[in-house]
Amino acid sequence: MDADGWFDGFDAGEYEVNGVRLFARTGGRADAPPLVLLHGFPQTHAMWHRVARRLAPHFRLVLPDLRGYGDSAKLPGGADHAAYSKRALAADVVALMRSLGHARFDVAGHDRGGRVAHRLALDHPQAVARLAVIDIAPTLDMYAATDMAFARAYYHWFFLIQPAPLPERLIGADPRFYLHAKLGGWGSGGLAHLEPRALAEYERCFARADAIHAMCEDYRASAGIDLEHDRASRAAGEKIACDLLVLWGERGVVRRLFDPLALWRAQCAGTVGGHAMPAGHFIPEERPAETAQALLDFFAR
Repeated sequence: MDADGWFDGFDAGEYEVNGVRLFARTGGRADAPPLVLLHGFPQTHAMWHRVARRLAPHFRLVLPDLRGYGDSAKLPGGADHAAYSKRALAADVVALMRSLGHARFDVAGHDRGGRVAHRLALDHPQAVARLAVIDIAPTLDMYAATDMAFARAYYHWFFLIQPAPLPERLIGADPRFYLHAKLGGWGSGGLAHLEPRALAEYERCFARADAIHAMCEDYRASAGIDLEHDRASRAAGEKIACDLLVLWGERGVVRRLFDPLALWRAQCAGTVGGHAMPAGHFIPEERPAETAQALLDFFAR
């Protein structure tokens, strides 16, 4: 447990799963239903801090740093970038939850974490009771709809996938500048939505060369092996089997360029509901109380 009040009441630990070391915080009610919260790029589990405080009385919470992020291990990606496929990251989460005694659990994911959660629900339907994704549309649909507007708004999807070491070297020249540009450019008011402690954590974790490489590998996987997995799942008729909550930002790119409810309904066999939030992309930090309430309303049913 941290002594300074940061994640007060949560334990911090390292877990060996699938041959990978993951850092995670656990907290909340020991006798409550398990809920895992997955962060996105370019962040860590710290993005859930204010949401987790509100959810802790109702759930047994698990907040990992995804492979390649935060204080979790950074592996080489390999020629096919399979080490950072959403299938591999999803398998990490399942193994982590099983090591904690949770064979079945709820999942909420923001940004990249939502893409990991999507693959987790497809590959491990017996493990996922309910699923929530925040400010994403399915990866395959987003790439398939690429046009000038999407390429401008999501230029990083095409920049980060360039062969190493081009993006790594360019970002590494001033990582704090790039981090702030991404965190501020997708929000609703610069960096004002970020807790100072959370921002300090992002800066600490992002500035490492191995972390920058790992995050590029995450995106390289999404533009290659992840699309192969997604196409195979669709060809086989695989869909999310559980109920799904979809949240998106009123001022975000997903709302402007896609119909997230329609796209997710096409990929889910369960009940799909959701709504826009008065925010940009970083909804859990821009609107923590509203995000926590939406998740509580959905997962506590």
